Amino acid sequence: MLVVFIRTIILYTIVIVAMRIMGKRQIGELQPFELAIAIMISDLASVPMQNTGVPLLHGVIPILTMLAIQIIISFVSLKSTRARNIICGKPSVLISAGKINENVFQNELYTLNDFLEQLRSKDIYNIADVEYAILESNGQLSVVPKAGKRNVTPEDLNLNVKYEAPALELIIDGDLIKENLKNANLDKHMLEAELNKIGIKQIKDVLFASIDCDRKLFCQAKEKRSK
Repeated sequence: MLVVFIRTIILYTIVIVAMRIMGKRQIGELQPFELAIAIMISDLASVPMQNTGVPLLHGVIPILTMLAIQIIISFVSLKSTRARNIICGKPSVLISAGKINENVFQNELYTLNDFLEQLRSKDIYNIADVEYAILESNGQLSVVPKAGKRNVTPEDLNLNVKYEAPALELIIDGDLIKENLKNANLDKHMLEAELNKIGIKQIKDVLFASIDCDRKLFCQAKEKRSK
């Protein structure tokens, strides 16, 4: 039993490291070859994990081999546009200038029902509102609505808007994020002083705290303090 436990931890660690090396893209954003490699890696890990009669190296070596293949393919795709088109494919224009490209749908084996479902997920409920629709090589759908159906932007109204940067998380579940604190030009003593103003004496009592580009602090204490 101990052997199985140790083998499981080793294989799990190797798979996690391999997936991290492969990149940060979500499953729905993986290219076909990346998805195939991810599935094969998980399958290769499950065999020696379940069967202690299979040497551990018989699982580790194939996983490392698949990882090496993925890195090589990614590198070739990065350096060569032609290779990228062959390996990953090209985006397909499903609707161009408001016209449905029937042949593209047939070539991609993509039905109108699938297309309408994807449109609804993007809050577009009328195909007539679409100016361009592109099926990306990873299967994601990109849509450009017609000009009259797009959301109004400040630029449309000739409004000047101020710059907005993402808020910096300073404390998450009682843990201080020192890097973000430094990026916000704050130190621990300054943050604690601000927390004291709202009745929080210790950082560990904070559930979440962040600061926005206007230097406004948002903070919420853990529930045990609010009772």
